[in-house]
Amino acid sequence: MIAAMPTSSSTFLLFLLFILHSFHAKAESIIAEDGFTVTTVLDGHKLNVNPYSILQPPGSSDLILHDSTNSVFYTLQFPISTDSVVRRFSGDGSAGYKDGDVVSAEFNKPRSFAVDLKGNVYVADNNNKAIRKISSNGVTTIVGDLLEKSSRKNGLLQNLSLSNDFELAFIPGLCALLVSDHMHQLIHQINLKQEDCTFESNSGLGAAMIWTIGLGLSCLLGLVIGIAVGRYLIPHTGRFQPLPVNRDMEALPNTSGESSSDTLLRQ
Repeated sequence: MIAAMPTSSSTFLLFLLFILHSFHAKAESIIAEDGFTVTTVLDGHKLNVNPYSILQPPGSSDLILHDSTNSVFYTLQFPISTDSVVRRFSGDGSAGYKDGDVVSAEFNKPRSFAVDLKGNVYVADNNNKAIRKISSNGVTTIVGDLLEKSSRKNGLLQNLSLSNDFELAFIPGLCALLVSDHMHQLIHQINLKQEDCTFESNSGLGAAMIWTIGLGLSCLLGLVIGIAVGRYLIPHTGRFQPLPVNRDMEALPNTSGESSSDTLLRQ
């Protein structure tokens, strides 16, 4: 006896049941955790900004926003809201390769960046196969193939060749950048200047805080000493004695029924 071949409709039904069963099995492996909220705080369409990544420099009240599509870096007012002010930080919006002035510098589709403890920004300028540094002195190149073609030398780093697929990470404990070169399957360590690995807070605010804490401790110490000295006198004998207390001697009868004044007169 030969079994009947399944029809096209039954085959589709079996396929659909298989898909539903697979989806249900995957859904059962997902564990949802409550207590989180999501809020959209920036719409790049309104600002013509394509946010790619974002970091907060140490001790800064602003964020740095990276727009890889337009090769521009922005500062974003913190805390983030729909009313936050977005300002251009570095890059003129042209895909190119130009060091110098921070605002007019050119990058070519950078994909990641890192910030050291001093606030310097290190850019993985992928299409230029270079690592660029944005500081208060302007934009410079740390590693890049074009360094070998220019008159500038950059120590041992001039021999480091990067692919166009790499990312950066700043490691404070090493005072270094770690470069993950995905195409070459390598990790490079670039040691930074020690001065760039020292956290610098607002000196004026720090001094004010130290002065305030010192004043508070001085007041507290003076209060404790005042309470202690108030309970005792230090006579010339050098011994602590209780303070004399004014009492109404007439109000303190002795055991014989006589007042204290009678006792004194008798003596």
